[in-house]
Formats: sequence, structure tokens, C-alpha cells
Amino acid sequence: MLVNVTPGMEIEAYNSIKSMKNVDDLTVLFGDYDLIVKLVADDLASIAKTVVETIRPVEGVINTKTLAGADVV
Repeated sequence: MLVNVTPGMEIEAYNSIKSMKNVDDLTVLFGDYDLIVKLVADDLASIAKTVVETIRPVEGVINTKTLAGADVV
């Protein structure tokens, strides 16, 4: 998922998100978005719950864009 953060709050948001359940990887970005978060879970419902209930309420998070990936066989 891509995350926009209030300017100057990138590190605080990073520190809040990095140890959350389902967070597999987290990187600070430069450009249109401030953070990219890789979430891993057994189903999309768990991903949605993590986004809505734990990441969006983080202080400084302005908006999010969730992109679902799929394994190609």
C-alpha cells in the first residue's frame, strides 16, 4: 500500500507502522507518496482490516492507496 503522511511526520509514522501485524516490509519514499508498506495476510479481509483499523488511524497519515497483488501461475 502507498501512504501519504503529513510533512515532517514520516519517521513517526514509519516507527508506528513498522511493527504492526501483517506488515512485511516498509520503506520511506521520495515522490508522490511518503511510505510504501508491504502487507501479507491469508486473505484480503485481513489486509482491509489492517489498513482501516491500524494504519489509517496512525497520527500523520493523510491518505492511503491499497494495491492488491496476485501470484501468477
